[in-house]
Amino acid sequence: VHPGFYSATPWASLQHLPRYLKALERRLAKYLEQPERDQRHARHVAELWRRYRERLERTAAAGRREPALVQYRWLLEELKVSLFAQELKTPFPVSYKRLDKAWAELGR
Repeated sequence: VHPGFYSATPWASLQHLPRYLKALERRLAKYLEQPERDQRHARHVAELWRRYRERLERTAAAGRREPALVQYRWLLEELKVSLFAQELKTPFPVSYKRLDKAWAELGR
């Protein structure tokens, strides 16, 4: 993690850190079994991260903070668990469609 991670991370998300780390471990193991599946999802997830980071940079440059954007960031983490380590479960349903809906609501 980066410097300031713990103080910048909401407690509700921080408590899931062990599961996120376990999901990374599971993803690596599954990658060895099905690299093409991982790569397909990784491309889509990378695009979602790109647009998140771009918006985060724009809002920071404008001196704004969007709480819904912070929530979106953690939806991305849950999506990765859902895609790459389904057996670890997510605390709520998450999908590409749900992330697209959350992104559209950010635009309002």
